[in-house]
Amino acid sequence: MQKKLSNISACIVDSSIFHYFCLQLKQENMNIAIVGSGYVGLVTGACFAEIGVNVTCVDVDRNKIEKLKQGEIPIYEPGLKELVQKNQKAGRLDFTTSLESVLDKVQVVFSAVGTPPDEDGSADLKYVLQVARTIGRYMTDYKLVVTKSTVPVGTAQKVRHAIQEELDERGIDIAFDVASNPEFLKEGNAISDFMSPDRVVVGVESEKAKELMTKLYKPFLINNFRVIFMDIPSAEMTKYAANSMLATRISFMNDIANLCERVGADVNMVRNGIGADTRIGRKFLYAGCGYGGSCFPKDVKALIKTAEQNGYEMTVLKAVEAVNERQKSILFHKLDTAWQHELAGKTVTLWGLAFKPETDDMREAPSLVLIRKLLEAGCTVRVYDPEAMDECRRRLGDAVIYARDMYEAALDADALLLVTEWKEFRLPAWGVLKKTMSGRLIIDGRNVYDADEVREAGFEYHCIGK
Repeated sequence: MQKKLSNISACIVDSSIFHYFCLQLKQENMNIAIVGSGYVGLVTGACFAEIGVNVTCVDVDRNKIEKLKQGEIPIYEPGLKELVQKNQKAGRLDFTTSLESVLDKVQVVFSAVGTPPDEDGSADLKYVLQVARTIGRYMTDYKLVVTKSTVPVGTAQKVRHAIQEELDERGIDIAFDVASNPEFLKEGNAISDFMSPDRVVVGVESEKAKELMTKLYKPFLINNFRVIFMDIPSAEMTKYAANSMLATRISFMNDIANLCERVGADVNMVRNGIGADTRIGRKFLYAGCGYGGSCFPKDVKALIKTAEQNGYEMTVLKAVEAVNERQKSILFHKLDTAWQHELAGKTVTLWGLAFKPETDDMREAPSLVLIRKLLEAGCTVRVYDPEAMDECRRRLGDAVIYARDMYEAALDADALLLVTEWKEFRLPAWGVLKKTMSGRLIIDGRNVYDADEVREAGFEYHCIGK
């Protein structure tokens, strides 16, 4: 009982301290702007608003801004809609298309605009530099300009140069700082990641910038201030290195899984065996049908290109990329082998379209590669995803058949392929599927199902790595 009371008291103290910091931020009029209202910008803005910062999110897309003003969220992220609406109502979160209109009201500007890959794989910085030039054109007092987007090493210097050029053009001298604060948000868990981060990486060049960033992040990290301050190039490199390391672990395990199938080993047992080694750990060791999303593919490409531009070859990362591209076709090859290359006229069901659960994001998703190959082979493709159906319609139109639920998707299917491991797919009614499907082939792209259970239910079962 005493222990419980102590825990409760600790929570009360923590809550009191948290609200104290929130009050201080309000009283001191901590105002920030976040340019870019996509995934990173919107989550960042909503979370800063939640701790009492006055936030204005800026985006050039008028339609998006109007929808956000009405409480409509353009992306799916658990809890984000409620957080945005709550802080809008409280007057801490606003939206606009004009950065210049709010520039005089804010101390800090976060740049969270897109950095899409160029044709050569390098990050396109045109939107980042547009933000910098707008700031230089309209700023009238000190600003801290923080790059939140994932950008190559050296971007901060380009941002500084762009701002200074605009100030020189105006013939005025105004002090400013640049900083790097890369995001490490996992789609599907972004709010928790932001509100309770395991670390915050910040690259700065001045004590003033350090003080402002400390002030912003301290309410999130009251008991354990886990902000890692470093120089800006190191901060920029940290984000690319982190994502590339995680991508490497995934591709390594997929390579191991493919070898396991050939030598008679079980990749799940191998994963448990190596994951128990504390030097390795258990995270990002799951074999599957390849990684996708907005970060890993883009960041691996960008780091490879950065190395090339600096006279170095990232041999390991080139292999990581090659393994992943090959892995996105693994389910098709398993299906092709099972049917002895006679796919034309068959109906194939896909459970899952998003690159991972708890998001509607289909960027670089394995499902897109799989669907393309199935259609080229003459298959009819039926699909279902809890959140990504609209995104699939936007990308593929009427090329596939859209189902209202997982069982309707399996209607008259010759094969069912699990592509994304949403929770609702974990325990299907095999008896219902047996009556619904025409065929008996199940291919598990995420190693979710128990092989013996599926086979006992009367299905032919294939998975990854065993």
